Amino acid sequence: MLPARKDKKKVVDEVWTPERVRSFLDLEPPAGIDADFHRLRRAYQSMRVEDFEDFVEMFSAAGGKFDTRGPEGKTLVEELRTHAHGASFASVIESLG
Repeated sequence: MLPARKDKKKVVDEVWTPERVRSFLDLEPPAGIDADFHRLRRAYQSMRVEDFEDFVEMFSAAGGKFDTRGPEGKTLVEELRTHAHGASFASVIESLG
């Protein structure tokens, strides 16, 4: 019998340099997923709201589209409205998108 796997340690106060935030602009989506939607969603899933604000500014400056839809047919803002902590992230997109 294999030993039980230890739970993943929660990382807090992670350092998000501008280069690291910018690296999300280069993420490649899985087949069938819009690249802009994928990049926005991954940034939302990975970043604190302050870092997400920086990303959204970079994303907008790079010509990213905020109105793309994911596999469920929703924009990221529509998806975020259903998440408990998504409202602040949706507001960031709405302010620039």
